[in-house]
Amino acid sequence: METTRTIWQISGGPASRSYADVFLRHGVALIGPGDPGPWSAARYDYDWAIKGFVESFAAKAKSGDVVLLRTGLTTIRAVGVVTDQYAYESRFDDVNGWDLQHCRRIRWCELPGDHDFGTSVFGANPSRFCRVQNPLVVEYSLRFVNSEPTRWQEADLPQLPVEELLLDEIPDSFRDLVGQAHDYAMLAEDRSLFPEYPSEHEIVGHFVIPFLRALGWPIERIAVEWRRMDVALFCSLPRIPENCQFVIEAKRFGAGVEGAFDQARAYVEKLGVMRDVVVTDGVRYRLYSASEGFAPAAYANLARLKPAALNLLKLMKRP
Repeated sequence: METTRTIWQISGGPASRSYADVFLRHGVALIGPGDPGPWSAARYDYDWAIKGFVESFAAKAKSGDVVLLRTGLTTIRAVGVVTDQYAYESRFDDVNGWDLQHCRRIRWCELPGDHDFGTSVFGANPSRFCRVQNPLVVEYSLRFVNSEPTRWQEADLPQLPVEELLLDEIPDSFRDLVGQAHDYAMLAEDRSLFPEYPSEHEIVGHFVIPFLRALGWPIERIAVEWRRMDVALFCSLPRIPENCQFVIEAKRFGAGVEGAFDQARAYVEKLGVMRDVVVTDGVRYRLYSASEGFAPAAYANLARLKPAALNLLKLMKRP
């Protein structure tokens, strides 16, 4: 059996804030943090605060190597083959809130279901990207890439998403809030400054309410902890289910807003009326449209405000 290919594993992100779908949709492998800029041999990996990860990803992984898309300590979702050299892609500066600009193109073969090796083959605390030398994993990987069908290893790569630049002009009513969100996002990720993440209640008070006020909502139509919902918005008074327009579920900063959707939808179903859902960590806001089967309809990241975010501001503005 072929033994010259190196086997690597890459994390698809935590369950509450996964970006594995982005890897498969666009034929990429991504790691971060990418905001410190492109990797080069003239810089230290400490510039990105992740010893060894970026160098292995950018310089040591070679075309033809095998990459496993890891979803847990024992499971993988896809097997891939590295196709080209490292690139720094600014278009991936906001992937579910992660800055993942370090990029390699990968031809992925998604498995019918997660493959479970049955034991912690990646270690108790696997890194985001590293070489795998566990014999069980190496044998599985090489057998997989050498077994028919192999045409996926030569298929055309998917298109990369269109890059969206930051807004040139921030709406006046959001200038202060955007500046605060940008500064806060940097501070809150520093464990020396924030040993514990700020609570959901703090997020609602510092960001969600000011955000809604900037959208024109008066305080009497913003209900906090109404029927166990973090925030509910009312198109008119009285505060009854029929007048509820949005249900907002907040998560602590960094927890992953997408993981709050199921809880928010459950609140909507208890209301007995279908209303749009918004999930947020105070900085990122994602809106799900009730009329479209709760499909994602709009997104805004106050720390990286882009033109597409204007759609969310428009949809959430007080009617």
